[in-house]
Amino acid sequence: MKIDHIALYVLDLEMAKYFFIKYFKATANELYYNPQTGLRTYFLKFDDGARLEIMSRPGIISQSKNMMHQGFIHIAFSVGSKENVDGITQRLKDDGYMVMSGPRITGDGYYESSILAFEDNLIEITE
Repeated sequence: MKIDHIALYVLDLEMAKYFFIKYFKATANELYYNPQTGLRTYFLKFDDGARLEIMSRPGIISQSKNMMHQGFIHIAFSVGSKENVDGITQRLKDDGYMVMSGPRITGDGYYESSILAFEDNLIEITE
């Protein structure tokens, strides 16, 4: 069994698509639009075949996020090396995203950083 994809509602669909393409080399399918509901989606595919569906529609509620709440909390990307973790983290920092932690070796042995990305979504970058 494998997870087919994860879905994420966003307020700014095009900006979210650009973020994942720019920093994590995603490729996007054509925009899906449902005129009855206003739903707009992209499926983003990553090099290893993982997929992320980003979605937007009228009436989405913007909520402040607490990083210690129940439920899904972050998306982690394995980028292949410590050098890639460092480089992507620095690019994100240079582009104005907040580095929440790292790059560092965690207590359980991962080399990672955490970024507070668009719309206060937490992104982990691991080797």
